[in-house]
Amino acid sequence: MNILERELLLIGFSTSIIVKNLTMRLVQNSLLILRLYFVFCLLCIGSIGCASGKKDLQPPPTPPPTTIPAGTGKSDVAFWLTSPDQQIFFKKQSLSLNFSGSSNYNPSIVVDTTQTYQSIDGFGFALTGGSASLINQLPSSSRDELLKELFTSDSTFVGINYLRISIGASDLDATVFSYDDLPANQTDPSLANFSITPDFSHLIPILKSVVALNPGIKILGSPWSAPAWMKSNQSTKGGSLKPEFYSTYANYFVKYIKAMEAQGIKIDAITPQNEPLNPNNNPSMVMSALEQADFIKNHLGPAFKAANITTKIIVYDHNCDVPTYPTTILSDPAAKQYVDGSAFHLYAGDINALSQVHNAFPDKNVYFTEQWVGGPSNFAGDLKWHVKNLIIGAPRNWSKNVIEWNLASDPNYYPHTIGGCSTCLGALTIGTSINRNVSYYIIAHASKFVKTGSVRVASNNIGSLSNVAFKTPTGKKVLIVLNEGNTSQSFNIQFNEMIVTTELAGGAVGTYTW
Repeated sequence: MNILERELLLIGFSTSIIVKNLTMRLVQNSLLILRLYFVFCLLCIGSIGCASGKKDLQPPPTPPPTTIPAGTGKSDVAFWLTSPDQQIFFKKQSLSLNFSGSSNYNPSIVVDTTQTYQSIDGFGFALTGGSASLINQLPSSSRDELLKELFTSDSTFVGINYLRISIGASDLDATVFSYDDLPANQTDPSLANFSITPDFSHLIPILKSVVALNPGIKILGSPWSAPAWMKSNQSTKGGSLKPEFYSTYANYFVKYIKAMEAQGIKIDAITPQNEPLNPNNNPSMVMSALEQADFIKNHLGPAFKAANITTKIIVYDHNCDVPTYPTTILSDPAAKQYVDGSAFHLYAGDINALSQVHNAFPDKNVYFTEQWVGGPSNFAGDLKWHVKNLIIGAPRNWSKNVIEWNLASDPNYYPHTIGGCSTCLGALTIGTSINRNVSYYIIAHASKFVKTGSVRVASNNIGSLSNVAFKTPTGKKVLIVLNEGNTSQSFNIQFNEMIVTTELAGGAVGTYTW
């Protein structure tokens, strides 16, 4: 092989090596490009997936604010409102509130008529002798119009269906009296001098008019004191009932119930003593739980039975801070057999005491029989406190009724006895005109709609929206709601899986019926 052939052979070999290397690099680069393309595709797919995932995690768009439709068209729900700023006084609102299957993010008050509690006797006031005198002295046309407004439910009338009256004088009479008053050191064990004549001046005429307007009205009678000659201190103020006159005093109740019945006035229930732990009012009388148990089981109960009197006997009739008073009486089987239930006031204690007594004796009823508004009144504060604790709180704690203290007073809080309440603001102030005060509206939110024989049904308290619900004898549903907060609150009323949306300003009270 010559030199030229050898050089050509070396050149060919080198060329093949170069071609081979180039080919290998091209393959490697192609693989790299493919890998890069594959990674790029994965990144694109992942990016799309992540973007889709983020979209799914976003919260749904905020719904537009709930608006309550105004108008005078069809409305499933009637709505009556009182505002704390005194711009709206128990007025029916012109809103279209209709149930629907829609949903929103408002809290819901759920009304469940399948879960029932106690039956309701009614809502009303104490018709004191002073109240009766102020109403009775009005011109006849004004008096008749006022009584219609108070005791019927037509139009805007408020439909009071429960009254408390005093047996003898209360501290909101002009003077102190009983139905058998005698000179000092005299007694009348046979009650030969018994007479309800003092009530003929004003109380009985007004009661007759009331019964004519509302024949089914419930009337509770409570004495502030026995006649002074029956008492340990011979005084209308303080002292206790002397044991030797227990039977005489039981007969005093029998005579009273029969005398009122003769006037066409049925006394549905009595309490043996108003505020039996308070010796400071005028009139007043102290009666311990053991004394009341003795009086009922050995004297009052048997006297009612012998006279075929069906008037209920309701014990205690004082503050929520001593629930052991009624439970002491109800723990005595001989007394308990004559007792319908227990009555409460809320000048001390907590409204939950009613449930405490109910739970101890679920076969006996509980009642709420007195709470004053002190003059001159803070309208917004009194509205909130009374609706929360009484109109809502008492029925939620098993009360069959709610009675506010005193239907009417004059502009100076008269009539009252010497030593009686000198700042008790009536539901009405009767002077040269008639003004309606806060307790008028407090009671109206219930009395107009929750008729005797209604039952409380289940509803849930939510946030600042305290409430209580009822079903009436005609099947209507009634929901009373208080917004305890300071700001307006939208909410739903839910019934049978349907909702209606409404709103209450802070401190406002609404009654909803459907």
